[in-house]
This record gives sequence, C-alpha cells and structure tokens, in this order.
Amino acid sequence: MAASERARELLRVAALAADEKQAEDLVALDVSGPLPLTDIFLLATGRNERNVMAIAAEIEDKLNESGVKTLRREGRSEGRWILLDFGDLIVHVFHEEDRMYYSLERLWKDCPVLPLDLTPATA
Repeated sequence: MAASERARELLRVAALAADEKQAEDLVALDVSGPLPLTDIFLLATGRNERNVMAIAAEIEDKLNESGVKTLRREGRSEGRWILLDFGDLIVHVFHEEDRMYYSLERLWKDCPVLPLDLTPATA
C-alpha cells in the first residue's frame, strides 16, 4: 500500500512550513504498509528548543489554515521532540540531539523515503 494523495498534500504543506522556519534534515517516510492508522511520518530537526517549537507551531498553523485539524500534540512544553498528529500525516520535530538518539529513520528503515518538493506553489 502507498501513501494516499491526501497524505502527500498534507506532507507538502508541512514540509514547506518546516522549511520556512529553517528545519534541517527533512525526511518523509511512507509508513502506510506497517501502520494502518497513518500514511506518512515527516521528520524534521531544529537546532535548539526554541527552533523546535517554532517549526512545530508553523507546521500546525499552516495545516490548520488549510482546514486540517490537529488530532494530537505532544512534547510542546519541553521543545525536545514534538509530535503532531494530523491523521494521515504524523510530524516529528526533534532537537538535533534527540533526533540522533531516537533514530526513527533506523527504526523505520524498511519504509520508502518520499521525495520532498520544497518549491512554494505559485498563484
């Protein structure tokens, strides 16, 4: 099974929002095969707690503006690993030390990596 078109649209909005706040090492994983509850994980890294919180806030704001409701949010108070659940898309925004420690890419290494288009849409 492959990630839905809707999940890919959410990914694009989230990735652009993360990029606007200087997120580093953006990686999207298609987890639709092993996980029946979501299609895509977006992983992003912030340089410090403030940057992690800014990235997560921007992603949430942009997706909410697009009519997507945040189903669950965790880790915002610490700013080390913030998880945002949008249903078809789950975003993990890490502090760089936590990203290396938890190494989600290694845990989900059998899942396909999705290409990211960080070119803003022209209107």
